[in-house]
Formats: sequence, structure tokens, C-alpha cells
Amino acid sequence: MMPLTMANVGEDVSIKRIGGKEETRRFLETLGFVAGGIVSVVTEINGNMIVNVKDSRVAISKEMANKIQI
Repeated sequence: MMPLTMANVGEDVSIKRIGGKEETRRFLETLGFVAGGIVSVVTEINGNMIVNVKDSRVAISKEMANKIQI
């Protein structure tokens, strides 16, 4: 497993696990980041990422992306 920040732009990756505090995990789940889900990185700017998840584009910080294990 590795953090989402290590994924290549345009690559579809499967979420293995969401780390962090309970409130962080719940917040990411409401955005569609769930174990078994597929995400792809649209772009990365200074470590912050825009990703496609569940047919939506979502911007997340580097800290959040590091909590998502792929």
C-alpha cells in the first residue's frame, strides 16, 4: 500500500484503506473515498490534488491525500 499522493496522473487506482482520525475518515467517505472505490488523479499542484471519484471532481489537500491508501 502507498498513499494516494504516489499515484500517477490519469491512472485509475483502487482505495485500499482510509487512515486518520474518525472525523477525517467520515469526511472523506462523504466525498466518495471508500475502501474498494476507484479514483484517478486529474492533476497535482504543490502536492494538492484534484481527483475523479464517483463521477465527481474533488480537490483535496496533500495531508488528506496522504491518508488515502491505494
